Amino acid sequence: MTGGGVRDGLRTGEVAERAGVNIQTLRYYERRGLLAAPGRSNGGHRLYPPGTVALLAVIKAAQRLGFTLDEVAELLAAGSRRHPPPDLRQRAVDKITEIDRKIADLTAIRATLAEVVDARCDSLTNCTCADCPLPYLTIGSAPRPWGDPA
Repeated sequence: MTGGGVRDGLRTGEVAERAGVNIQTLRYYERRGLLAAPGRSNGGHRLYPPGTVALLAVIKAAQRLGFTLDEVAELLAAGSRRHPPPDLRQRAVDKITEIDRKIADLTAIRATLAEVVDARCDSLTNCTCADCPLPYLTIGSAPRPWGDPA
């Protein structure tokens, strides 16, 4: 607080509401180092700088793009340096590669599930359909490596 009762920041609830996050998320980001520890009012309330809401929007946007909180923290740290390395571009290229891999995996999973639906499979281990596409048909009859018969 400054003289005359004017506040120098936003209280926790105000930041959370404006940023569309809950208070626990705000505190978690603070503990993770994504947000600097806020100042305190004379009454002991946390007072966040006005830019905190914009920073939270950046963090949430980066998460929607697939970056983990660890990656977001690293990008924020790199961006806060006087001359940040050109790290974001390479990380974005790497993230695109990762996403392409996930898309290929999900496409294969979807295709197999469509085959399961089309074949009318009825069991993961003992399917009775004629042309079961599941590779797990022998699970129940395969010898157990530890010698347990069942």
